[in-house]
Amino acid sequence: MFKSALIISLFLVAVVRAADESQSQTTKYLNEIKPDGTYSWEFGTSNGIDAQESGLGGVQAAGSVKYTAPDGSPIQLEYTADENGYRPIGAHLPTPPPIPDYILKALAYIESHPFKRIQLKN
Repeated sequence: MFKSALIISLFLVAVVRAADESQSQTTKYLNEIKPDGTYSWEFGTSNGIDAQESGLGGVQAAGSVKYTAPDGSPIQLEYTADENGYRPIGAHLPTPPPIPDYILKALAYIESHPFKRIQLKN
């Protein structure tokens, strides 16, 4: 009985300790800024967070981050940010529902029947 209580107690301590991320440490840190405005950084932590980014300051950036979500699922996000906006990619991100058939048919009709512009005289 004492042995099972000890094993259960040790298991609970290990679980609580694993959930406490305030004790995590930085295991990797790189940061480089070049005179031409390009940069890159990378870091990792003992609790499994890894991130990196490179780009041209204020113009474009590309990077990724991965970690484990509180529910235990792995999260991996890749992103690009430039003149076309911020574009994240990840299996965990929500996706829009498919476009209904009647909308697709309406768009095809509109495309095949272009609107003729009317020039008004001043």
